[in-house]
Amino acid sequence: MATTAPRRRRRQSKLQQAVDIPLDWLEERSGLVGATKYFLFRKVPRDSSWWHTLGSATLTAFLVQAGTGLILAFYYKPDPDKAYESIQHITNDLTLGWLVRGMHRWGASVFIILMFFHMARVFLFGAYKYPRELNWIVGVLILVTGMLEGFTGYLLPWDQTSYWATVVGININASAPFLGPFIAQFLRGGAEIGTDTLSRFYALHMLAVPGALFGLIGLHLYLVIRLGVSSPPWSSEGAGRDRAEVKPTGRAGLTRGRRV
Repeated sequence: MATTAPRRRRRQSKLQQAVDIPLDWLEERSGLVGATKYFLFRKVPRDSSWWHTLGSATLTAFLVQAGTGLILAFYYKPDPDKAYESIQHITNDLTLGWLVRGMHRWGASVFIILMFFHMARVFLFGAYKYPRELNWIVGVLILVTGMLEGFTGYLLPWDQTSYWATVVGININASAPFLGPFIAQFLRGGAEIGTDTLSRFYALHMLAVPGALFGLIGLHLYLVIRLGVSSPPWSSEGAGRDRAEVKPTGRAGLTRGRRV
């Protein structure tokens, strides 16, 4: 028994060294290990609640959309003569294809709804104020880009509903002043909705708009990590205020934040 413990400690030490060597190599050259530790173990307000998880839920919904969209792209055919048949093939013939398509179809609505809830929470909690104004602007851009992603994906099934809904959407864009007619012309790819329209919507839905979303979400997360999570408005320790600025007042010793 006396020799078992030292042997176990030696094995644990060797295992720890085997893990530390690649991590130290990666940290020295990239700094990713320290950044990951800071992201996972950073301080958050003590009185954070479930309301603060709406942003994470929105991010999860976006990742689900990206994953299911990648799977659907393997089987979808952006051709007016084959698009609808490929959708039916995915839904009816592929193993769990109906589940993947359903998650992608209804997940788009969930993604938009969660974004609205998250932005409503940020607005009502006053988390858009200094120094988080830029992050609020980035969040608004994410909302607009997410709605554009949904609009470009609506045409892809190439059925009657998606076709006429796209006709209405493009005509609304065409009624805008100055750039409206040019935007409508670009989206249609011609005078009427056809093969070029489907190809452009597919390219926007799969490449351009998701790329913009990934970039904006990355910037949004960076700003959240850099500026921290804001406290609720009823918190005794307001966001951005130093503890030295909170002074006891009143007979009961209640704390009230005051700018010095």
